[in-house]
Amino acid sequence: MADLSRVELESVLKRAAKLKGEIEGGTEPALLKGEIVGVLFEKPSTRTRTSFEVATIRLGGHSIYLASNELQLSRGEPIKDTARILGGYLDVIVGRVYSQDTLQQLADFSGIPVINALSDIEHPTQAISDLLTIRETKGRMEGLTLAFIGDGDNVCSSLLLGASMVGMNMVVACPEGYAPNPGILRAAHQTAKKSGSSVKVVNDPREAAAGADVLYTDVWISMGEEKEKNRRMHAFRGFQINSELLKLAARDAVVMHCLPAHRGLEITDDVIEGRQSVVWRQGENKLYGAAAVLDFVVRS
Repeated sequence: MADLSRVELESVLKRAAKLKGEIEGGTEPALLKGEIVGVLFEKPSTRTRTSFEVATIRLGGHSIYLASNELQLSRGEPIKDTARILGGYLDVIVGRVYSQDTLQQLADFSGIPVINALSDIEHPTQAISDLLTIRETKGRMEGLTLAFIGDGDNVCSSLLLGASMVGMNMVVACPEGYAPNPGILRAAHQTAKKSGSSVKVVNDPREAAAGADVLYTDVWISMGEEKEKNRRMHAFRGFQINSELLKLAARDAVVMHCLPAHRGLEITDDVIEGRQSVVWRQGENKLYGAAAVLDFVVRS
């Protein structure tokens, strides 16, 4: 997220809203005509993969899905060698990877734009879609308070940077030992000072939820963390968005989840299916966030 200035982020969000109106209205601008987008994923995906592939097609480009286990990467070829070759074939790489270092090497050696579609550090395209959804449902972002309940993970990190950039307050409630990345947190505090917003980390979900305009959560156990299941299940007990927690938020608060959701763990079924949930709009908006990001990197 920090690769974008506030002006650029606002531009991407406005572009996403405009593209949403055009695509839903039956107009598909050929912004990616002649562009070939390689979707290189080390992790399974429903929304991120589909949104980027569909966005590429809707904007007149071509998409190629590159599963890492079907490439020579699976046989030990260095990332930098793969990057050099892909850079000669493709115009953009969308990478969903285990390590941020993989993305950095793709960017360093491919010579073409590389979009972070999730790493162990950040998930910026998710945050862009989330901010689009908040603006749509609340009419603004500046001055609102977003309460993130759960793990201070990659999604939380990108939201911290994005929210602080646009002037949105953010409170993260997480158990001891699961706080956001310290470097990301420092950067978010600095950005918040410039925008007039605030960033806070607490250990009590009720404290975070009190008066919040947005309640947001993510899974307790992400891909690659399965060995930590028992420890995490114990640590996150009590960090669930449920009807009781929702009552503490603002009366018109909305509930968000980046999906997939484990109902009965980080969120209850009645809340995710309830009238204050905007989860399905949030999921749909990944398409328009992806489209805006693709257009941005191609034009930059």
